[in-house]
Amino acid sequence: MFAFLLVIHAIIAAALVTVILMQRSEGGGLGMGGSPSGLMSARGAADFLTRATGVLGTMFVLFSILLAVLAANHRTTTIDTSLARTPAAATAVPTAQPKGDAAPFAGGAENAGAAAAATTPADNGAVPLAR
Repeated sequence: MFAFLLVIHAIIAAALVTVILMQRSEGGGLGMGGSPSGLMSARGAADFLTRATGVLGTMFVLFSILLAVLAANHRTTTIDTSLARTPAAATAVPTAQPKGDAAPFAGGAENAGAAAAATTPADNGAVPLAR
């Protein structure tokens, strides 16, 4: 129902624009101003266009009010979730525990000491015993 009325409203709007653009420009807003002879001239086709503009304008306003009332009273139970994002699963970083003297990081002897220091528990400032 709402979609049908919306299509009718669009057709009325297009017809209103067409009728307004077909009218002769006389200058001045709302028929005021312009040449005085323009007000008293015979306007055969212009009378039809003026009447059509009034009718289409009234229909446009009435359809606008009707569509606004229908949209305000329309209760929907579904929510558009097309833009909802699902949270990405957190990727767990595997923690490698060194076994024996093997360093958890590749990169040579210079990184082995840093890797071993990073994996040893804190001993509150105590000096480690030499081997």
